[in-house]
Amino acid sequence: MALTTRISLTGPEATDPEDYFGASLGVIFPDDVANQHGDAKHGLLYTSPHLPHPLPLALADVQAETDRTLFSHYLWNSSLLLAELIEAGTLGVDLSLDSSIAPAVGRFNVAGLKTIELGAGTALPSIMAGLLGAKRVVVTDYPAPAVLKTLRENVAATVQARFAPAGRLAVEEVLVEGHGWGELAMPFARGNRHAFDRVLAADCLWMPWQHDNLRRSIAWFLGEDQGARAWVVAGFHTGRAKVRGFFEEEALAAVGLEVEHLWERDCDGKDRQWVWDSGVEDVGSRKRWQVVGVLRRIRQRAGTGADSGERP
Repeated sequence: MALTTRISLTGPEATDPEDYFGASLGVIFPDDVANQHGDAKHGLLYTSPHLPHPLPLALADVQAETDRTLFSHYLWNSSLLLAELIEAGTLGVDLSLDSSIAPAVGRFNVAGLKTIELGAGTALPSIMAGLLGAKRVVVTDYPAPAVLKTLRENVAATVQARFAPAGRLAVEEVLVEGHGWGELAMPFARGNRHAFDRVLAADCLWMPWQHDNLRRSIAWFLGEDQGARAWVVAGFHTGRAKVRGFFEEEALAAVGLEVEHLWERDCDGKDRQWVWDSGVEDVGSRKRWQVVGVLRRIRQRAGTGADSGERP
């Protein structure tokens, strides 16, 4: 099943000619894939064959220009992919990941774990974690009132027993908080240092100038035990050059992190090796692909000390 087939619009029927044209692109250009979904006029319905009911998702109605530039008022394909990985890993669904480049899907199991999502947007991956047995789920995004309001509405509307496959919830706490990446002196950050087994980030790499801050936040919140992992998924719709710098070895090492797995997956479930530079990529092709990174704390080598490089 293609990644985007789980999403449908809810709300008023389109009446604007531009809306009709946008809805027809898949017919006019059969190879085209939408990489962002929804708008302030319409909600979204996420339908999974493994959940008892579709999940209703609202999108933030952002008015301020500074809030609009966050692009958190859309659902992006990277969120769809991360949610699908969490679902498959926790429920034991086969996604046919290429074992030569990707971890076993079971490694994305969140049952009994504490998760935090950075730059959550609609919070779909976190919602999935809450429904499938995570112990604690914290959802964060930039502290813009419209964005946090929508996050709280989505979490309250969907993290309910009737949407969970088991018909009940195991999650003990679900929390929505504002967090600006790299802002580690705030009360929430100070109270949750190294508090999470899994750090989630979907489509957060399109701003190269924020890579340092995002790495710092991931390292700050990620637990210190050997099993702690960060899952970072991002689309190439803004170009590979804007995304790839996040995974620079030295930059990750500066905050005590390293790559465990790094590969690319398209909207039809095909995997391929990660490459730093693939030459000229046309827009239609690159929209189909996401990079998936699994990060962990650098393992101490004999005779070396550990310095996570984290500073509030």
